[in-house]
Amino acid sequence: MMAASISPDAPADRRVRTVLSRLKAAYPVAECALHHETPFQLLAATILSAQCTDARVNLTTPALFDCFPDAAALAEADVTEVESLVQSCGFFRSKAKNLVGMAEALVEGHDGEVPRRLDALVKLPGVGRKTANVVLGVCFGIAEGVVVDTHVGRISRRLAFTGETDAVKAERNLCELLPKSRWVSFSHRLILHGRAICDARKPQCDECVLRSVCPRVGVGSGEE
Repeated sequence: MMAASISPDAPADRRVRTVLSRLKAAYPVAECALHHETPFQLLAATILSAQCTDARVNLTTPALFDCFPDAAALAEADVTEVESLVQSCGFFRSKAKNLVGMAEALVEGHDGEVPRRLDALVKLPGVGRKTANVVLGVCFGIAEGVVVDTHVGRISRRLAFTGETDAVKAERNLCELLPKSRWVSFSHRLILHGRAICDARKPQCDECVLRSVCPRVGVGSGEE
């Protein structure tokens, strides 16, 4: 017997399984796009990714990590040297200051290792909930929350999974809606979907695997 179709107007909790299933089929490999070999490198790369593309960060970090491969090395760095290495990522002065401050804090408080606790991570310079959730989920398989970047926030609003524009409030809505086992992979897949299909200005709805279950909130309204 064929399963009943689900309307895009159905409540979010009725549509979420279909959304998760279709995203998994469309993007079977859900991985972090930031290149890294260690938790420290991912932490640094994620700090650099604020208001910057992952592609640009990936072009920047090889030289940074060649000079400063771990927290101990970066903690001893001259901030101006770090500035010159990360200049292309934008807001480079504040990011360089945060990178060195983060490394100093790791050396002084965590023996140079990246902590596996959200409360400890968010105390580091330049680290908020989004960055902490990225590192915990990708490096340690710890699902403390849902990473809400611009793609995740935008598409979650279009799906009517949240009405919040504030990332922390949107994360709270998503954590209540999604199975905890999907918190990490959901973000990776929505980011991929945002880059490939659900663009901010010109979403390719005709090609979208979620079209039949997406209410498309705000699409075409000029709100995005």
